[in-house]
Amino acid sequence: MSPERDVILAVDIGGTKMAAGLMTLRGDLIDRTQVPVDHSLNAAELFASLCSIIDDMRARAGDHHQMTVRAVGVGCAGPVTTNVETVSPLNISSWRNFALREHLAATTGLPVYGDLDAKALALAEGWLGAAQGRANFMAMVVSTGVGGGVVLNGQLLDGATGNAGHVGHVVVEPNGRRCPCGSRGCLEAEASGRAIEAITGRPPTEPSYETMQRTGELVGRAVASVCNLLDLDLVVVGGSVALGFGATFFNSAQAVLDRHSRLEFSRGARITPARLGDRGPLVGAGAV
Repeated sequence: MSPERDVILAVDIGGTKMAAGLMTLRGDLIDRTQVPVDHSLNAAELFASLCSIIDDMRARAGDHHQMTVRAVGVGCAGPVTTNVETVSPLNISSWRNFALREHLAATTGLPVYGDLDAKALALAEGWLGAAQGRANFMAMVVSTGVGGGVVLNGQLLDGATGNAGHVGHVVVEPNGRRCPCGSRGCLEAEASGRAIEAITGRPPTEPSYETMQRTGELVGRAVASVCNLLDLDLVVVGGSVALGFGATFFNSAQAVLDRHSRLEFSRGARITPARLGDRGPLVGAGAV
C-alpha cells in the first residue's frame, strides 16, 4: 500500500453515535462524519444507517481526496467476538449477535478488521498518543458506556473471547444500580453517560460539580484495582464524559487512585486524558 495514495476506512460504533472516517497509513485522520444511533431501528435499519456514512466516506476518498480505500477498521462497543464477527453492544439492543464483519465485507468488498472500541483506543494512544513508547498501560473510554483496553509487555490483551479490558464491569458500588450486564454496582452502571442521566435527571453535558467529582472518584476506584492487579503505572482516559468533565474529573480520579494504589509497584500510577481527544476512537479503529 502507498502512504500517499491509500487510506483506511475507520468505523467507530458506540451507544450514542456511529462515526466513520478516512485515516492515512501514518495515522492522520483526513475526513470524518457521524450519525446518531437511533434506538427505534431494527438491526437491518441500523446497519443501513451505518452504511450511509460509510458510503459518504468512500465517495469522498476518491472524489475529494483522490485516494483509495484499502481496508475497513472497526472499533465497536462490546461484547464482541473475535474480529467483530458478531457484536452485541450492551447499549444497542437491536444488535444481538449481529454479524457485523460479514455485513461490512459484503457492503464494501474490502477486508474488514475489528476489535472492541476501547482496545482500539489503546492502539491509538500507544501509537500516537499519551502512551506512546509505553509497554504497559490501560486505555479507557468513559462515554455512553465504559470500556477498557490493556497493554502488557507491549501486547494488547485479548482474553479467551477477545473481550479483555471490560473495566466498566468492575464493581465500584456493591449493591449499587442495576447494570445492563445484569449485575449491580458496575462502574458502567454508576459512571457512564447513561447512568449519570438516570441518576441526576440531567444529561452528562450539563453536570454539576458533585457529579463530575463523583464520576472521577468511581473511575479512580476501578483504575486502582486494575493497577494493583496488573502492575500498571499509566491509565489513559478518553470518551465524551471524561474529556467533557475535564480537570474536576481527572483530579478526583487521581486522588482516589493515589489513595488506593499503595503497593510499592503501583504507588505513583497516573491517570491522564487521552492525547488524541475525539480523534482517538477513529484512529484506533484504523489501527486495528
